[in-house]
Amino acid sequence: MARILVCCAWPYANGPLHVGHVTGSLLPADIFARFNRMVGNEIVMVSGSDMHGAPITVSADKAKVPPETIANKYHEMHSKAIKDLGIKFDLYTNTHTKNHEQVTQDIFLRLLEKGHLDRKSTPQFYCENCKRFLPDRYVEGKCPHCGYERARGDQCDNCGNDLNAPELIDARCQICGSTPVLRETEHFFIRLSQFERGLTEYVEGNKHWRPHVKAFTLNVLKEGLQDRAITRDISWGVPVPVKGFEQKRIYVWFDAVIGYLSATKEWAQLRGQPDDWEKFWKDPVCKSYYFLGKDNIVFHTIIWPAMLMGYGGLNLPYDVPANQYMVIEGQKFSKSMGVSIDIPDLLTRFKPDVLRYYLAANMPELKDSEFTWQDFSQRTNSELVAIYGNFLHRALSFTYKNFGEIPPRGELDERDRQSLARISAAADGVKSSLSACEFRKSLKAVMDLAQFGNQYFDSVAPWSLVGTDKARCGTVLNVSLEICKALAVLAFPFLPFSSESVWKQLSMPGTVESAGWNALSMPLTEGAKLEKPVPQFAKVEVSGEGGEFQQFSALNLKVGKVLDIQPHPNAEKLYLMKVDIGRTITMISGLKQFYSPEDLKAKTLIIVTNLEPATIRGVKSEGMLLAAEEGDTLALLTPEKDLPAGTQVASGMEPGTRTVPFKEFQKLEMRAVRPVPGDPGMLDIGSRKVKAASASPVPDGRYAAFVLGDRAMIIQGPENVKITFDRDIPAGAKIR
Repeated sequence: MARILVCCAWPYANGPLHVGHVTGSLLPADIFARFNRMVGNEIVMVSGSDMHGAPITVSADKAKVPPETIANKYHEMHSKAIKDLGIKFDLYTNTHTKNHEQVTQDIFLRLLEKGHLDRKSTPQFYCENCKRFLPDRYVEGKCPHCGYERARGDQCDNCGNDLNAPELIDARCQICGSTPVLRETEHFFIRLSQFERGLTEYVEGNKHWRPHVKAFTLNVLKEGLQDRAITRDISWGVPVPVKGFEQKRIYVWFDAVIGYLSATKEWAQLRGQPDDWEKFWKDPVCKSYYFLGKDNIVFHTIIWPAMLMGYGGLNLPYDVPANQYMVIEGQKFSKSMGVSIDIPDLLTRFKPDVLRYYLAANMPELKDSEFTWQDFSQRTNSELVAIYGNFLHRALSFTYKNFGEIPPRGELDERDRQSLARISAAADGVKSSLSACEFRKSLKAVMDLAQFGNQYFDSVAPWSLVGTDKARCGTVLNVSLEICKALAVLAFPFLPFSSESVWKQLSMPGTVESAGWNALSMPLTEGAKLEKPVPQFAKVEVSGEGGEFQQFSALNLKVGKVLDIQPHPNAEKLYLMKVDIGRTITMISGLKQFYSPEDLKAKTLIIVTNLEPATIRGVKSEGMLLAAEEGDTLALLTPEKDLPAGTQVASGMEPGTRTVPFKEFQKLEMRAVRPVPGDPGMLDIGSRKVKAASASPVPDGRYAAFVLGDRAMIIQGPENVKITFDRDIPAGAKIR
């Protein structure tokens, strides 16, 4: 029995979990941990919500609430989504606990005591408009390495390079958009250069690391390590345990990686064995695996190992099987950038195993992969439904219909023996691949066995035997059910819910989870009564995700919040507005006759962010707000519940990223709608009644909708938050 610590990257508590979180870290960690539990290894899997990240304070500043309010909200949301998706942690905690604060301060003080920290003055960006020092995430600009226009002050999401904010070209404050200035401020720095030789030897000695992880890390080491600040001028986070630094906090990247250690200690305390954490951090036999996306590689292969080396006596990461990015039309999933397909929303429409299958099959292990609704539908229907689910249901339903129980196994022929041997070979392949964190290869082996099951079933043709040789029919069905049982076991790390369902339909004792890998050798109970089988999966229709409305997905709609509003310098009827859509843009609007500046500053708007830019009276407008107009009445589109600036409003579709010409936009029909009283499923758009694209009942009210012929789809953000209006507007009012 091996001992393994599974560490999963900590998602920021500043927005719902999205597909990028799942494919980058959560799902591979869960698959790996489930497999290791099955084979009998001693496992602890830990993670939690990163409560102290600058994105949380950014969101809190925009919402004008304390950071703790934002962090607690999304931590609870994360915890529920993780549970609903079947991700099974031994402890999912957060970084805003007393335990984490104590462990973080202990590491800080030990590194300080051993001479690994320096205290020095450094220039940091200061926003004279906001009157504050700007943490790295409050600064955006052009990456000096790749030229990406929206690099952050700590890292470039495009090329993955670690950055310091002063390196950015044309830096700007993310809150107000103004150009910050550099001012001196005093901070503690970790002396990373002290660890270069030890880190190089450590990395070079890890022959089992993924090639891109090792190559990236060695390239960073080759360029030489710079001392890095580990404190910052901010009021939210772990206090710095040094006199004179009471108004500063420990930097989030330093704080977050310590979470793996603090979470393991919390886990041990909660189970009443407070010293058990040492088995996973001090025993050199224990192997620790860190699952994360490629943007986190440097923190886990250089900075965290350096901190552990400096502290002393704790295990370094054994493996860091970092994934590449899953993208949408070439863009990385990012809550702060508003590029997201949210897990809570997906879980309201799809079974968790359907999501787990597609995201595992499309996992970006060695190169970026892309999420599209069309691919999601196609792979689910042609693979999970037509191959895997089809074999399970046809074998189980045919047996139930003709025998009602597990039939006895008679004499086997060569074809039967080859089938049982194929089960054994598939098990060996799955085990080998999962041990090496090769998840797509492992899942393919499971699917290959399901495909083989279909081929075997067709070749033995039980329907031709049931009336002529029922004993032989029973034998081939017994073998078919053995394949079903093997699939339930081998697929369990990937598809835990359906695996347990199949196990139960086979009348097997206990659960797959409790039986573990040994379930493969457990015999079928001949004569055991079978439940009436139910299909595990149903076809996914693209139209169910707005398929017939895909032309509207060309629009990239986001939540916008007004930061500043002034009269247009060259047009008395126009406003010049600064709007936060996850970044600050300039917009020109003709709202002067309808809204005062004070009214607009209190609004949450819906902005089209990818229209062809227009220069209006000498000023470039980078977006267009949406409003409904009827006669002399104009009403702005707004979410029915408050959403953070930059939130994607995609109605479950894949949002567009290309630039949309204004003429193309004008061809899209959007109107105010209301449910037809007493006629569920129908919407009133003034001149006529149309069918709602969703079967879910809609409460009475006025909503913004895409209209296509005799159908309409209500425009929604994440968590089914509908888009409505800030003023009463009649059904049928045109949105422009």
